[in-house]
Amino acid sequence: MKQQAQCEFLVVRYAPDAVKGEFVNIGVVLLNEASGTAEVQFTRDWRRVRCLDPMADTEMLESVETELRERLRAGGADRERILHLLRDSFANALQVSAPKGLLTDAPQQELTRLLEIYAGRTRRGRRRETAGRTAIVRQMRSAFEQTGVWPAMFKEVRIAQYTHPGDPLRIDCGYRPNGILKFFHAVPLATDVDAAKVLAFSYPQVRDGVTRVEGCRTELTAVVEPNLPHEDQEVAFAMEMLRRNAIQIAGTDELPRLAESARREMRL
Repeated sequence: MKQQAQCEFLVVRYAPDAVKGEFVNIGVVLLNEASGTAEVQFTRDWRRVRCLDPMADTEMLESVETELRERLRAGGADRERILHLLRDSFANALQVSAPKGLLTDAPQQELTRLLEIYAGRTRRGRRRETAGRTAIVRQMRSAFEQTGVWPAMFKEVRIAQYTHPGDPLRIDCGYRPNGILKFFHAVPLATDVDAAKVLAFSYPQVRDGVTRVEGCRTELTAVVEPNLPHEDQEVAFAMEMLRRNAIQIAGTDELPRLAESARREMRL
């Protein structure tokens, strides 16, 4: 049996706008305390970066990775030196997470695995994300069916009619009481924090479009898992993004209340 090594890892984030505080995970640094070495690996799928920053210089990010790897191999696993290198790179647009410890007998394989978890799109992860959203949508439908309002609600609302032609986002369901268009959309924060970013980015345009096209106000509720770990930085960031863009947040445990409110407002 191979001897396990005590390691630490740091997640590298791309944060182009310090004021907005938005970021995308792009890489991982693995520090091997036993051997005194360090390795870095960045993603090669820059779609999430371009979604956050269409003008991002991904070639420069790749060159930063190459330079960082060379310096790490020359200088070893000095955490403070690594943090200094990252903070001085790419015009201060790179950030790092707090270090986390782990034991592994295969550091290089562990580095690749961590990159897939934090900055990748593995098939396994996509199934979890899809399953998480599907579960929330089913709970939403069940709650609204129990109060008898589901048949009268809008479903799969194409937001392209309110934003731009070709916009692929569809809001799960909604209804219109008293001149207010109320939308509900499943957002599985436990498995897909990026879904919150997409919704937060889109909603201001949706809101303006509804006013223009429908002549009414709109409200949007993101339905999420109950009892989310608020100490998780990514979950906390996603929730703050939603709130900052005037999106209400409700756990699935609040669905009976929302469904009963819909019944009263729709007078069914």
